[in-house]
This record gives sequence, C-alpha cells and structure tokens, in this order.
Amino acid sequence: MKKYAIVELLGDGISAELSRSVHEIADALPFEVSFRELDLSLENRRKLGMGLYDQVENALREVQTAIKYPTVTQEESPNKVLRDRCGFSVIHRPVRTFPGVENNFKQTLDIDVVRVATGGTYEDRGRRIGSETAVSLRVIERQPSRFAARFAFRLASEKRTSVVSTSKWTIQREADGLFEDQCDDIARNYPGIPYRRELFDALLAGVILNPSRYDVVVCPNEYGDFLSDMACGLIGSIGLGDSASYSFNKDGHIDLAMFDPAGGTAPDIAGKGICNPSAALLAFGSLLKHVGEVRAGDGLRDAIRDAIAEGEKTGDIGGTLNTADFTQVVKERITRTLSLA
Repeated sequence: MKKYAIVELLGDGISAELSRSVHEIADALPFEVSFRELDLSLENRRKLGMGLYDQVENALREVQTAIKYPTVTQEESPNKVLRDRCGFSVIHRPVRTFPGVENNFKQTLDIDVVRVATGGTYEDRGRRIGSETAVSLRVIERQPSRFAARFAFRLASEKRTSVVSTSKWTIQREADGLFEDQCDDIARNYPGIPYRRELFDALLAGVILNPSRYDVVVCPNEYGDFLSDMACGLIGSIGLGDSASYSFNKDGHIDLAMFDPAGGTAPDIAGKGICNPSAALLAFGSLLKHVGEVRAGDGLRDAIRDAIAEGEKTGDIGGTLNTADFTQVVKERITRTLSLA
C-alpha cells in the first residue's frame, strides 16, 4: 500500500471538527495518509512562543506537504509567519459554482484565482504623518510575480483554458507595470494559451456580467484577496472555498505546498458539530492531487459537489446534516467512486 506523509496544522475554533472530517475521509482511501500533527492554536502559540514555528517549519521542509486549519490572529498572524518562513509566494484559490447552493448570482462561475502571496500593500502597515495624512509602501517583486505567472500558465495548459492578468498598471505604472511585464514575458513561453490583460476594476465587472470569459486569473496580492472573496460570495458561501500556498525552488518547481480552507475559526459554532467541512475536504482533495493521487483528489472534490447538488448538505447552505453526517455522505460517495477504479 502506498503511504503519504503530510503535516497537519491544527488551529482554533472549528479546527478539531474539520480535522476529524479529513481523517474520516483519509480512512476510506486505498492508500495510507500519515498525519504529523502540530498544534498551532492560540493557546499553544502563547505557551511555546516562536519556537513552535521552528517545529512547524522544520516539519514542512522535511515532509513538503501540509494541510492547515483556521487559526486566530492576535499577537501575530500564523499565515503570515508561515508565508515568510517557508517562502510561500503564490496562492491558488479555485472557485466554482455549486449546484444546490442558493445565491443571488444566477450564472455559472468557474475560475482559478492565482495570487502573488507577497508584497502589495500588505507588507507595510503604514505610518501616520502628523494628524491628517497616512502613507503605506507598496511593493511588487519580480520573482514572485514570475512564479505566479508561470503557475497560472501551467494550470491553464493543464486545464486547456486561458489566462487573464489583472492589476491597475495604467495608474500604478511602475509597481503593477513590473508585475504585468513578468506575465507578458512568461506568456511568450506558452504561445498556445490564450492570454490578455484587463484592468482590475473592469475585470470585477466582467466576472459578474460575463463569467464564462474568465478561466485562470493571475494578479498581485491584494487584488487576488479581493477577487477570490468576491468570487466565493457569488457562489453563495466563503465556506465553499479552499486555498493552496506554494513556494518554489530556484528552477521554478514547487518546493513546499500547504492547503487550507478559506474560512475562519467560527468560534460561535465551535464544538457544536454543525460546521460545514466542505472547504477543508476540498483542500484535502487538492492536496491529494498535488501528491499524485489525481483520481482520489478529483473524486473527493466531485463527491462533495454531487452531495450538495442532491440536497445532502449542512445547515449553513440550506441543508439539515451536521458535520459528521455530511462527512459520512461524502465518505460513502468517494468509496464508491474509488471502488470502480
């Protein structure tokens, strides 16, 4: 039997319930997933201090693949600390319409948001100048932009779709212009992939008015943050979004990968057994594809979508199932799928 080791980063709030769902699905797979658990909860961070991140970084560099659950941001942001320590420079968030989920958007959405994970305005908290003015430094770096562009074109090549790069390069001529120049340069290596630029404000309107024109969208840091949350809103729930963070070696190949649900810790429902584990399971599906178990990864993601489409869903999206019941439904579906292989 094949065996895959992954780091599991436990967090706060609903983290324990999401972990149980992922383990339940892992038990149904025709290969072994070995979880190396590390506790990134606020309580444990306060107890162990920054030394805890040494443990996490060492484990990630040894195992190279991780799943992370939501964590509270107080003294520090665990996501930022891990991004800085592990060199995560690209975030990928796939967003697809879920049949069976009520929303106000009646068209079908299927986009992959590829976001530079560093720079933008997020690296600088800014400063006050007197009482009337505040400033913030905005940074765009060449290499992360190239990594994001290359990831986007490779993804589009795999899916046989197109790439749109987006920013405000006509206004931010130097910063966003540097990002767009890298996209243009990478595009020359993929002449068979349709590619165009769009200004970010126009793209937001375009995604809503004509979503079929958008497949893979690559953008600087904050633009990707805004776009991916808007896209999840269009499909009806932030709780249906998953995310992956990647670092790359000097040759441009993925070095470390971390997968996580896009939602938060949901402290108001933690421990009640009613949270929606879909995003965590979607993230686990993406992880399985990353380690080479493509059939299991795609099968898991399809099992989640099919269950929801047929009305087998949790209360937050109009269903009646609790966390454990929904997980069991997905487990039965993925088991049937893989038994037919």
